[in-house]
Amino acid sequence: MLISKELLPGTLDMLILKALSLGPNHGYGVLLRIEETSEGLLSLEQGSLYPALNRLEHEGLIASKWGTSENNRRAKFYRLTRKGKKRLEHETYRWTELIRAVSNVLNTLPSEA
Repeated sequence: MLISKELLPGTLDMLILKALSLGPNHGYGVLLRIEETSEGLLSLEQGSLYPALNRLEHEGLIASKWGTSENNRRAKFYRLTRKGKKRLEHETYRWTELIRAVSNVLNTLPSEA
């Protein structure tokens, strides 16, 4: 099941922050890292990714500088800031709690209701 536009609001930001917590990367590299670490289950469009990167940078959650990509192209490389690390920790905790709550509901048997 390939998931793309159905991501819950705020999930894209969390995924980007997590991808950058694994090391700095350029925009397309962030997209590939998310697709690879999700084992191909999450597919992002560049049209969603780049506005999110700009927003996260404006919020001070990531920082960027220009560099050269692995194929010798000029690219903007992003890294997680201290503020971004704190936000990722918070969002990871909230996401984990949401998963636990939904799992509890889905695993409830009729005899337990």
